[in-house]
Amino acid sequence: MSRRTLRLVGTISGQLGLLAGAIFIMAPALYMLSASFMTSSEIFSTQVKFLPASLNWENYVEVFARFNFLRYLSNSVLVTGAVVILNLVFSPMVGYSLAKFNYPGKNVLLLFILATVMVPFTAILIPLFLIIRNFGWVNTYQGLIMPFAMSAFGVFLMRQFMLGVPDDYIDAGRIDGASEGRIYFQIVLPLIQPALITLAIVVFVANWDEFLWMLVVTTGDALRTLPVGLAKFREQYTTRYELMMAGSVIAAAPVVLLFLAVQRRFLQGMAGLSGLK
Repeated sequence: MSRRTLRLVGTISGQLGLLAGAIFIMAPALYMLSASFMTSSEIFSTQVKFLPASLNWENYVEVFARFNFLRYLSNSVLVTGAVVILNLVFSPMVGYSLAKFNYPGKNVLLLFILATVMVPFTAILIPLFLIIRNFGWVNTYQGLIMPFAMSAFGVFLMRQFMLGVPDDYIDAGRIDGASEGRIYFQIVLPLIQPALITLAIVVFVANWDEFLWMLVVTTGDALRTLPVGLAKFREQYTTRYELMMAGSVIAAAPVVLLFLAVQRRFLQGMAGLSGLK
């Protein structure tokens, strides 16, 4: 067998292996999508079925008709959108300070911020709840949003990217008489757009799927988000798994669509973080 044939066989084998791995990873999500169109009898059939006999769009209609799903969806959009905006406002500011300014205690502050990543959220859950309760923010949008207004990962990501912004650009702006605010908004932020998009996606996914805090801080159905709503959905409809699958598809769709829309910039941001050019 010639070397060219061996190379071709190796390439085809590699591609087939990657395809098999992708199918294996995507299998749960694909079955969730398929089950959302099934009936209860098809899901609990003794013969395993991977495809529905027909597309039962009524499952999606019933999710909104029999369940307060639209309210949960709007709450998730509002809370997650506010958290993303606040992270995009505050994290770059702190990252810029840590990357481009020299002042006493800067490195200690950075270490303290990074150390918070090692603290599990469950360890600070009760103190955080007591603080929110003292502010009177239990069962309010402020209580859902403010604990996640800035993240240590976001600060670290912004700092790492801003370290790559040449100081000459900033010095040139100062020589031309630009204020620090103008330098930040018109010179620095445009240069780190991939990092901002990466931060937005990471924060969006993390808060869109947040369950524990949303469950603890809400006391009524009006402010519950999708993850908590789906959990209550199972309690209300104990065996209607086809409706649960339909609700899960709707909940996962915004994350998938967001990543597909900005995946090129997201990959640029991750490449920049790892040092690849």
